[in-house]
Amino acid sequence: MSDKADNYEAALQGASQDVAHFEVQDKSLLMRFQSALHKTPSLVPLIVLVCAIMIFAGWLGPRFLPQMTLVFQQIQVVGILALAQTLVILTAGIDLSVGAIAVFCSVIMGKFTFDYGLPPAVAVCCGIVAGAAIGGVSGWLVTRIKIPPFIATLGVWQIVLAANYIYSRNETIRARTIREEAPLLQWLGLKPNEQFVTWIENLRGITYERIRPNDTGQFMLDIIWQTKITYGVLTLIALTVLLAYMLRSTAWGRHVYAVGDDPDAAELAGVNVKRTLMSVYMLAGAIAAVAGWSLIGRFASVSPSASTGLEGNIESITAVVIGGISLFGGRGSIWGAFFGALIVGVFMLGLGMAGVNPQWTFMLIGTLIILAVGIDQWIRKVAA
Repeated sequence: MSDKADNYEAALQGASQDVAHFEVQDKSLLMRFQSALHKTPSLVPLIVLVCAIMIFAGWLGPRFLPQMTLVFQQIQVVGILALAQTLVILTAGIDLSVGAIAVFCSVIMGKFTFDYGLPPAVAVCCGIVAGAAIGGVSGWLVTRIKIPPFIATLGVWQIVLAANYIYSRNETIRARTIREEAPLLQWLGLKPNEQFVTWIENLRGITYERIRPNDTGQFMLDIIWQTKITYGVLTLIALTVLLAYMLRSTAWGRHVYAVGDDPDAAELAGVNVKRTLMSVYMLAGAIAAVAGWSLIGRFASVSPSASTGLEGNIESITAVVIGGISLFGGRGSIWGAFFGALIVGVFMLGLGMAGVNPQWTFMLIGTLIILAVGIDQWIRKVAA
């Protein structure tokens, strides 16, 4: 009798082999679309971006698409700031100081070069280290003092802005001075396509009296010349690819998402929440400093009164929200922030070329922000 009772394998031979599952059968098309958006958050801003380009191309005709390279130039600073902002928002925080950090670090790079006589490369490195240090202060306030991220970074923003004006004495380093004595500071504003075309034409012995015209009859070289892509744009793309890999394929990236989704559960799972948050804020500060270097290249000068210090925070948050990154943390893609910045740039360029009042641009962007948050709430329902 006991032998039969212990023969579990024989008892299971006639049992059903089905495994319990909770997948909803016969999903409607809308539910499948909702599920796809939940699995791929960057799909929403990509769809909006493609639709916006198609609308403006149809509205403005063939003169719009050739100007798309200008969009990349216009968003290179805000796009890099959006990458920094994305890292913090993925942890369910927010950083209101990234714009001020960018401007302050650009001032540090300029002052270290011209006032202290450091090589420009060393000055750039010092600026990036300073950005990471400021980000570390924000991280310390959030993780150790337990100040909410909004309040902590709001205070750091005010302090950094004040330090920026005090340290610089509100003095601007002019473009000509930088170009003649420290061109490396303007490097992210240079256009590799123009350098390449100039190099090819010099090899061929082709020279121009003043400025090279856009149309010289050399088809491929003319196309390359008109692409107008700067090293700052290439830096934005490279940072996006690198951060996308780090967030998707490394333990650190999984920890970032885990902390943003549920910090208590992440800590129970063995994630060092404080260390992860500190690394995020420091990395965001360093990336903001790179945006400061790009700021010098974009405007060719070092100005402590650059509007990025005040507007960069809002613009970066706008790109992140439109890019589909959830303000509640734990969900989103770094590519979403990249596409979000492009969407803002496309709308500003397209409406500007159409001669629309700039106030309508702000109204449409505000509408996009509200729609993006509403769509995020709708997509989150699929998780429930």
